[in-house]
Amino acid sequence: MYFHHSEDRQMLADMLGRYLQQRYPFDIRNKISSSPEGWSRTHWAELAELGVVGALFGEEAGGFGGTGFDIAAVFEGLGKALVVEPFLGTLIAGQALAKAAGGQDALLAEVLAEVIAGTTLLAFAHEEPQSRYDLHDVETHALPNSEGWALHGCKAVVPQIEAADRILVSARIAGAPGDEAGIGLFLLDKAAAQVRGYPMVDGGRGGELVLDNTPATLVAEDGYPLIEQAIAAGIVALAWEAVAVMDVLKTATLDYLRTRKQFGVPIGKFQALQHRMATVALEIELARSAAISAADALGQDRRTRERAVSAAKYTIGRVGTLVAEEAIQMHGGIGMTWELPLSHYAKRLTMIGHQLGDEDHHLGRFIALGHA
Repeated sequence: MYFHHSEDRQMLADMLGRYLQQRYPFDIRNKISSSPEGWSRTHWAELAELGVVGALFGEEAGGFGGTGFDIAAVFEGLGKALVVEPFLGTLIAGQALAKAAGGQDALLAEVLAEVIAGTTLLAFAHEEPQSRYDLHDVETHALPNSEGWALHGCKAVVPQIEAADRILVSARIAGAPGDEAGIGLFLLDKAAAQVRGYPMVDGGRGGELVLDNTPATLVAEDGYPLIEQAIAAGIVALAWEAVAVMDVLKTATLDYLRTRKQFGVPIGKFQALQHRMATVALEIELARSAAISAADALGQDRRTRERAVSAAKYTIGRVGTLVAEEAIQMHGGIGMTWELPLSHYAKRLTMIGHQLGDEDHHLGRFIALGHA
């Protein structure tokens, strides 16, 4: 599939690439990732000033992008450098807020302006311990009181939740777990909730959100369509991040095959390894095509969009596993060492396969949507 970015989008991608190459080399990334905070406020502010955050949102939200290919350009660049700052949570929560506000809600417009400026960070808390990727399975519930709403429940594995200033939370207003209707969206200050943080296996930090009579502001009563659209944008982001990680792994492995010698010749001369690398290269292009289709479908009707993003998520999950395994195996024991960047890229690629639904979940969803 032939594809290239527009001139403006390519300029954004080039600018982001130069910044990360000069200011975010791998040793700096590792220090940030393993720090107590798990992210860098300085880099976040600088990237926001460059317009990287604004590219994730449309003009109605105060940004200058927001399309599937704008998201693709940003997250492809972030994936190449294994950036750990909270872009994914900001994208998903911000997209949901923007659609809920519709350009009319003054409070949400103010929050989005602060997000785009880099002064406010968002997290999106939707998955629960029992939900297993099911967007309908929400047990957290909201009860009205004299001051507004209070939330009760627990949200699981929220990336970079400790970094957030505000958290967008899904909670049930009516109905039972498994029902699409009755799921509301609420905005709360992180200081009002209980957060249990921990380091993530692929870098940065995550945490659990405990809600016990936690005050919150209602953003949308019918929140499920907003959640579904925002998650679709998140999957597009993950697909392009994964493609970038695969490209890095492929390049690193090819370089190793050219330099590592056995029996006096580079191991890349061995036909069996050439065949394996050819398979890896072909599969990466298949994943790239699925990512392109998902980005293109993001602005289309629900069924087209959801089938495309599920197809992309299934594909990057399957191909990502292949690429990570082959890269490590062809490097041998050195491929598992902490000092080699390759092992960190492989970890991230493996974890992307599980974020927002693994390949089994999305294969089943793709089939179900085809029958709908």
